[in-house]
Amino acid sequence: MAENYDLVVLGSGPGGYVAAIRAAQLGLKTAIVERELLGGICLNWGCIPTKALLRSAEVYHYMSHAKDFGLKVESFAADLDAVVKRSRGVAKQLNQGVGHLMKKHKIAVHMGEGRLTGKGKLSVTDKDGKASELQYNNIIVATGARARDLPFAKADGKRIWTYRHAMTPPEMPTKLLVIGSGAIGIEFASFYNDMGAEVTVVEMLDRLVPVEDVDVSAHLEKALKKQGMTIMTSAGVGALDVGAKGVTAMLKDKAGKETKAEFSHVIVAVGIVPNTAEIGLEELGVAMDERGFVKADAACRTNVEGVWAIGDITAPPWLAHKAMHEGVIAAEAIAGGHPHAMDPRNIPGCTYCRPQIASVGLTEAKAKEAGYEVKVGNFPFIGNGKAIALGEPEGFVKTVFDAATGELLGAHMIGAEVTELIQGYTIGKTLETTEAELMGTVFPHPTISETMHEAVLSAYGRPLHI
Repeated sequence: MAENYDLVVLGSGPGGYVAAIRAAQLGLKTAIVERELLGGICLNWGCIPTKALLRSAEVYHYMSHAKDFGLKVESFAADLDAVVKRSRGVAKQLNQGVGHLMKKHKIAVHMGEGRLTGKGKLSVTDKDGKASELQYNNIIVATGARARDLPFAKADGKRIWTYRHAMTPPEMPTKLLVIGSGAIGIEFASFYNDMGAEVTVVEMLDRLVPVEDVDVSAHLEKALKKQGMTIMTSAGVGALDVGAKGVTAMLKDKAGKETKAEFSHVIVAVGIVPNTAEIGLEELGVAMDERGFVKADAACRTNVEGVWAIGDITAPPWLAHKAMHEGVIAAEAIAGGHPHAMDPRNIPGCTYCRPQIASVGLTEAKAKEAGYEVKVGNFPFIGNGKAIALGEPEGFVKTVFDAATGELLGAHMIGAEVTELIQGYTIGKTLETTEAELMGTVFPHPTISETMHEAVLSAYGRPLHI
């Protein structure tokens, strides 16, 4: 006999489990369906365990430079197996935490593959092949995405890796090729470089992290080259020949010149593919774009009544925190509320390489393309006492304002701990503050956050410390 729910959530990643919790808080009888691990890719194989890896690499980096802080370290070494074990332990702890939250909010958990079989019906097949049916008034599809393969670079888990292989590597790379310089590619490049691998990054576009402000991209390239990485932009990988002991890659530089290079391993980080196939969306007539991403409105409704979609199966940006917020919006709309639509201009983005990158809103170029006359401020970390005391003087904060109204259009950061700082500007944008409020805000001293204040002052010709 089918179980009946007000809401079923298909997928338990950040968007899915948050949607389920909010729905339960609003009094809806809620179930969640998950085929693998509660918490989805982000918690188990993405956002969280990668940050654990990067933290280990950061500590190793500081140990390598102990003398810069007046300290003596007689001997130390990296233990990749132990680093990975710690990362997996962090993921396991949080996976168990999600399970606790499901029990706390009395959300029914069904483990298995879900497929929409008709209006208000979802079939769930468990790992033993046993199928059961759930009936629902509404369903939120939150099945996420997977790594995109290159036709000539199929991941095998041995020599050619996706992010998932790179998180639990069979061995430490000696010479690593990273294809793609988005957040995933550049974070793994940073991790393995700090752990001792010789790293080459190939990006087909004309700069690293191409979604970021051009000044951030330029600073990052300079920093990574200083760390010993080889950076190739406006470049490509023509072919890969996998052998028993490594990979031969045909690299094409920006001038079109082709050269062969040998690598021990390759990480492919060239985007994602939405998990929308073979779950019944097509049969129900759910509208998708040419790439397979579900079309949804500002409240996360699809064109089919009772079917909602959030997270990485919908339009970009493909970020966990965006999915979480969409989960809340969808749950509140389903419960009869009228939640505010999310403004994509107020969604921050963070990349956890070394140095870190964070941004919100329009880049300087995008603001000008949109027709704004802008005022731009820039303040370097070298002018900040806390950054110098920490031994982290490299980096800057850049602000972009509408010259006519003082509206903060965008903020862009690169340097130590900027992924923690960016939320200050995000709150400011959400509250629609102008340069006047930001200038009048008291920032604590000594903190790196003072660079945020100075970058605002700089936009109006009033910096105090440079």
